[in-house]
Amino acid sequence: MGLIDTPQPRQGDATSVGARGAADGPRRILIVSDTWRPQVNGVVRTLEAVSSALARDGCAVEIIGPEGYPSLPMPTYAELPLALAAPRGLARRMAAFAPEAVHVATEGPLGWAARAACRRLGWRFSTAFHTRFPDYVRARLGGFESATWRVLRRFHRDAEAVLAATEGLRAELAGRGFERVRVWSRGVDLDRFRPGARGAFAEMPRPVFAYVGRLAPEKDVGAFLSLDLPGSKVVVGDGPERERLARRFPEARFLGHQSGDTLVSSYASADVVVFPSRTDTFGLVLLEALACGSPVAAFPVSGPLDVIGGAPVGALDEDLRAACLSALDADRAACRAFAEGWSWEDCARRFRACLPRVAEPA
Repeated sequence: MGLIDTPQPRQGDATSVGARGAADGPRRILIVSDTWRPQVNGVVRTLEAVSSALARDGCAVEIIGPEGYPSLPMPTYAELPLALAAPRGLARRMAAFAPEAVHVATEGPLGWAARAACRRLGWRFSTAFHTRFPDYVRARLGGFESATWRVLRRFHRDAEAVLAATEGLRAELAGRGFERVRVWSRGVDLDRFRPGARGAFAEMPRPVFAYVGRLAPEKDVGAFLSLDLPGSKVVVGDGPERERLARRFPEARFLGHQSGDTLVSSYASADVVVFPSRTDTFGLVLLEALACGSPVAAFPVSGPLDVIGGAPVGALDEDLRAACLSALDADRAACRAFAEGWSWEDCARRFRACLPRVAEPA
């Protein structure tokens, strides 16, 4: 459990999002997530950024993660522990915080226990669709998509709001039988990710095409590394596919996991950041790259289509090689300007505006 902040609520905060003012939203917010620090992934980064922004806005945010519970490694993803919590004990822990709103962020065992705890307490709650588990299951196990979708529909069916990262994902979920789906987009830390010196790859032939992210089957990094491109290919990140990819593509530079200024320098030094995944629900990497002034190349799928669309900050094409080459012509200043339209503060306000209060009548 991690209490992000407990400042006294400010009165008269007039910030609003859409028809419903965030100033009228809940200020004591409990989030339950199967993935939390020290893990590094899009869910953790989103929850960290949003909870910090909420705290700066005067909210008290508590996050219950897997720490302190017995756990088992997730099949095919051993880095992610699956916490095993009893709903009755979790309900007592949740009630002790006296939240005004509860958000169940993930569909793992802890999320299922939190869902059961809310039902036990008679609380309304929200959920989020962060991860396309049916695609992940297909990529790792070769099937079971229909069964996975059925399980996910059951998980989310009692939520008063199911939060999806993009309009495209919202429409897809609605078409698959999910109800009460609302769009909750993402943001980028514009102070941390910004253009700077571009010397990280000074010794490499230009142009430099870079992939940043986890090296896992569903990310389809091989679709990028197998392209016939001029210059150099760089891979920033780690994961279960690293050794296999390094053996298959020895000409690429594998730099491992990066963070802080080193990561920012890699983003800023790339001529194009390539995003080959077809399974991400959003793709925070897209905004981080653009904030550093680097254009992006990706497939025209949900995520890149919703984030970039037709903006002149990269290229989307079913021919990923063509997208990479076209993205070289993007204006780097335009990339930064585009990213400045996405802030975590706005993301946090939208999140809060979507949250149902635990005791509101349905």
